[in-house]
Amino acid sequence: MLLEGVVTNVTNFGAFVDIGVHQDGLVHISALSNTFVKDPHSVVKAGQVVKVKVLEVDIPRNRIALTMRLGDEAPRREASVRAEGRGAPPAREGGRDRRPADSARGSGKPSARANPPAAGNALAEAFARARGGK
Repeated sequence: MLLEGVVTNVTNFGAFVDIGVHQDGLVHISALSNTFVKDPHSVVKAGQVVKVKVLEVDIPRNRIALTMRLGDEAPRREASVRAEGRGAPPAREGGRDRRPADSARGSGKPSARANPPAAGNALAEAFARARGGK
């Protein structure tokens, strides 16, 4: 969908554009132009009227992904699933782990969030005995 909007804010990672709905959309720095953009401020300014295309609407996270590269196509399946609120984003998305960070990770100390071993599980009981629990 092709829309006209007004740039409300320019950041180091892109520009926020008011397209007439409650939530401003984000044009990522990589979607500002067909050529490499080092500084978004060199392409757009706050208050500028721009033409954008909607790439994705993520209702559960209140995000709208936009592009100023008008030849870009929106990913059909993923956009419709998230727009309808069905399905959760995968645990690993974009090569980055989306699970909550564990402050005790790598310190050798057990996590405070770790679930106690299930009773009746032989492996869990052996692990508890090895740790000195039973």
